[in-house]
Amino acid sequence: MSEYAIQVKDVSKMYKLYNRNRDRIIDAFNLSKTPRYREHYALHNLSFDVKRGETVGIIGTNGAGKSTILKIITGVLNATSGDVIIDGRISALLELGAGFNQEYTGIENVYLNGTMMGYSREEIDEKMQDILDFADIGDFVYQPVKTYSSGMFVRLAFAVAINIDPEILIVDEALSVGDVFFQNKCYKKFDDFKKLGKTILFVSHDLGSISKYCDRVILLDHGRKLEEGSPKDMINIYKKVMTGTDANAAVSSYNSDDTDIDSKLNSNLGSITDSDNDSLWKSHFTINPNLNEYGSRKAQIVDFAVVDSNGLLTNSIVKGDKFMIKSKVHFNEDIANPIFTYTFKNIKGVDITGTNTMFEKKDIDLAKAGEEYVASFTQEMNLQGGEYLLSISCTGHDENGELTAYHRLYDVLNITVVSDKDTVGFYDMNSKVEITKV
Repeated sequence: MSEYAIQVKDVSKMYKLYNRNRDRIIDAFNLSKTPRYREHYALHNLSFDVKRGETVGIIGTNGAGKSTILKIITGVLNATSGDVIIDGRISALLELGAGFNQEYTGIENVYLNGTMMGYSREEIDEKMQDILDFADIGDFVYQPVKTYSSGMFVRLAFAVAINIDPEILIVDEALSVGDVFFQNKCYKKFDDFKKLGKTILFVSHDLGSISKYCDRVILLDHGRKLEEGSPKDMINIYKKVMTGTDANAAVSSYNSDDTDIDSKLNSNLGSITDSDNDSLWKSHFTINPNLNEYGSRKAQIVDFAVVDSNGLLTNSIVKGDKFMIKSKVHFNEDIANPIFTYTFKNIKGVDITGTNTMFEKKDIDLAKAGEEYVASFTQEMNLQGGEYLLSISCTGHDENGELTAYHRLYDVLNITVVSDKDTVGFYDMNSKVEITKV
């Protein structure tokens, strides 16, 4: 038995693109001496190996070729060139609906999929109760799957894929459809699979899951393998590519030195290729369209940013890493002792943590009209993995000593904390644990 469960060797996938339908017909019947199509390579000489028992993630921007290579590995698509060698029984959960007959009931589709995977009816009967218990969709298993919600559909599909005892499990983003409780159950099954020495290959935009479950990550860019390595390193390179940095430059410039975040930010800003007419930090973020904004505007927040430990403008922060929150405020009037603040909420709106320049004893005696100040809060990210909302403001006390808001931006950005280890509650105590036999 080979040490590799999957070997991908110089695989390319080329599609023929036609400008007109009649050009397709002309080509099909060889009515022209010159091709009427343009070549588009979804994959270009892609090679990688997956060892038996590894959990490997594939990440990349839209159009990188992630789903295409999974379809070639599972036999849904044929490669234009190159070879794929599989050693082991594969179970695959690709896009919603793949392998299911919409007119059949859930039960009938279980038998259909089991038969396609090489199981006899008797073997499927033995596994049926485990499949139904895992899917937990009740009497809907007796209804045609065309009546299912997307959540019920993915429950049944994953239940079939996970319970037919595969040696290799391949999942393409499908778990993002299920509810949080079902996702938790699926990832618990991932852990069980890993302990049994099974091989898992999956594509996901959920960087937290990639970080937590993967032994290794392959980063694709425009059909080519850009790099492969540890989840943390590949996620950091991926985030740099997402900011618009040239892919090869992102790989060559990535490092983990101790240069301060501001220096890295200033260096990286020069390499960002987004529209140069928007040089503001905030132009590189997706701002909440339902932002709650108010204040007297005696001072105004004109720019803001979240910066990771590599100096990248990003809303994805790796748990345990240093990061910075920056806000730039323009003062329209003279203001004594202005206060700069930030707050994190969870997605239910509960305040989790935050601070301000008054708490931190960083005071400005007087900000004069026309002046601008930048507040930079640097700290470690110790929140649990998940989604949070960031609010920032500039406040102060009026002549009567009453707290007043000059400019507040509530829930202005979402922040994703990428984590491979979560504890109980909202944040991690970073305990150092020793166990000694006595």
